[in-house]
Amino acid sequence: MNGKNAGCHQSVVSIDGVFFFYEQKKVIDDLCFDILERDFVGLVGSNGAGKTTLLRMMVGLLKPSQGQIKLFGEPVGGFRDWDLVGYVPQKNSLNPLFPATVKEVVLSGLYGKKKMFRRLTKADYQKCEDAMRSMSIEDLADRRIGQLSGGQQQRVFLARALINNPRLLILDEPTVGIDARTQADFFQLIRHMHQHHHITFVMVTHDLDMLQSYLGNEPVQACGGLKFFVKHTHEPEDCLETNLTHSLQL
Repeated sequence: MNGKNAGCHQSVVSIDGVFFFYEQKKVIDDLCFDILERDFVGLVGSNGAGKTTLLRMMVGLLKPSQGQIKLFGEPVGGFRDWDLVGYVPQKNSLNPLFPATVKEVVLSGLYGKKKMFRRLTKADYQKCEDAMRSMSIEDLADRRIGQLSGGQQQRVFLARALINNPRLLILDEPTVGIDARTQADFFQLIRHMHQHHHITFVMVTHDLDMLQSYLGNEPVQACGGLKFFVKHTHEPEDCLETNLTHSLQL
């Protein structure tokens, strides 16, 4: 929902007059957009339109050339509550010899800047089990991440993003490298999570049919080559269950 008057929920992501230049080329031009609590935002655009650039600015990996982005009311540069945010980047550059196991990669989603050296608890390991089960990778827990197929690796990174039950989940082409059946199951899972859990979604995808089947045929806003499709859940009947696995296993 665009604009400050969109109503019943607070802003999760506020994009105010954002420009981004790459080598003097304007990639994003004066973008203003508010993403409210429990919005599901689908972001579509051609290659070079700035989709991934925008997501990277949202999570503080890039800085706007001009303008400001806030998360939960705080400027991204000063934001500290990163456990509220799950992020799956478009491509995970991974050394195939990297020695971490699947379980270790998923558990790493619990490590924030304030928690890097803390001791993991029994509850942490249970979160890891739930996240792996939700992505049907529990049988891969002790495998080295570099030994997995591309689709299996992507499910590991999805589980890593979900382990904290984040309030904001940012997904950049999350189903690349995943077979069609698993894609369908994954979209069923995130639709359920949007409808029944307190999670806001921002997702880049090229699967326009899937996107429009849930978010509608018309974008609510366009800026340059970017198109924003939005579905808002105003008054949810929240699930009594809070773990990831009660409704669906992929």
